[in-house]
Amino acid sequence: MTTKEQNELLTRTDKGTPMGELFRQYWIPALHADELPENDCPPVRVKLLGEKMVAFRDTEGRYGLIDEFCPHRLASLYFGRNEDCGLRCSYHGWKFDVEGNCTEIPSDPDKEDFRKTLKLKSYPLIKVGDILWTHMGDAENRPPEPAWEFCTVAPEQTVATKRLQECNWLQALEGGIDSSHVSFLHSMELERDPLFRGSKGNKYNLGDLRPVFEVTPSAGGLYIGARRKVENGKNYWRVTQYVMPCFTMIPPRGDHPQHGHFWVPIDDENCMTWSYDYHSQRPLTFEERKACLDGKGVHVAVIPDGSFRPLQNKDNDYLIDREAQRRGETFSGVKGFGMQDASLQESMGPIVDRSNENLVPTDKGIVMTRNMLTKAAEALRDKGTMPPGREPEHQKVRSVSIVLEPDLNYADACKDEMVAGEGKARVSV
Repeated sequence: MTTKEQNELLTRTDKGTPMGELFRQYWIPALHADELPENDCPPVRVKLLGEKMVAFRDTEGRYGLIDEFCPHRLASLYFGRNEDCGLRCSYHGWKFDVEGNCTEIPSDPDKEDFRKTLKLKSYPLIKVGDILWTHMGDAENRPPEPAWEFCTVAPEQTVATKRLQECNWLQALEGGIDSSHVSFLHSMELERDPLFRGSKGNKYNLGDLRPVFEVTPSAGGLYIGARRKVENGKNYWRVTQYVMPCFTMIPPRGDHPQHGHFWVPIDDENCMTWSYDYHSQRPLTFEERKACLDGKGVHVAVIPDGSFRPLQNKDNDYLIDREAQRRGETFSGVKGFGMQDASLQESMGPIVDRSNENLVPTDKGIVMTRNMLTKAAEALRDKGTMPPGREPEHQKVRSVSIVLEPDLNYADACKDEMVAGEGKARVSV
């Protein structure tokens, strides 16, 4: 059982908290690159790990992520003017560069010494793939740039979306590593969704509703293996990759694109769910890319107002259709894989009290993930030990779906297949 004390440690991510400091040791997704499409474009509000910031792209194309509030009278720099290599506060014209340095105080141009003492909190913002990433920890402990395969393949092979999820990051993550719910919550849509249908693995998912979980530590996190019985006494394995602190990769189905998520804390009661689809060996088809952007597969359609809030949300009960539920068109009455997950994760409340849970053997991956996160956060706090998942070799991973003989250990049998490589064939059923 997870105690209230451990639950507090796992769920709180403000600066100075053990889990907040853990997250600050990684590059995390902050923005789509097209949210800052050109030099001197309007700034964008960003909230991560409880910190309110603005991101902007200056006259020379440099990206900045700085404290939202001008140190003069604390007006929001979101309303500032992005011009001449800096963001100028609209209130009194104080100006700041991408590193947070105050470069101009128009009302007191002679107070050079005072101006130089003014520096907003700032974090690096780099483009890898179509995503802008930030590292919010100490510069001396900054890890190598992100090396995830989905953001290093050719642009035509990948697509990423994001959406607001109105609950704590951990209950969202835990849904992403829980393979047993697929046979129930998503069961009636596996053959209708264009990014899933036609896979032989769908039949295996629905043919054995009692998967056996085997969880194995990896260099960067965990291999979470779900074993189901299939014909000829063999086993169908779906092996999810979990990499610290919040990356998941879901096992592929047939030749469909591979997919997964990042679950990034906005604050303790909200997270940004990043979802990606990519194929390591070919470009995505027009239909596959459109399906992702339309909210199919693991993606979600959002309100087109810049909030990234889903069209289906708690205010409209996720547009639940009880008749569709009764007729067997959907198991829960909520349409779409992503919103089926989010609706139930949000239904637990902003931060679920895990001390009231009653866990079973299929929750082994969740238990081991909580323990790994707890130990890593405590080791960082108490000993300064850097956590796993920061190195390129930890990130160049693949999940697999495969049929194996019953005497084979999945972690040994799939050791090579779970490592990403350019041009390398992937393993999928």
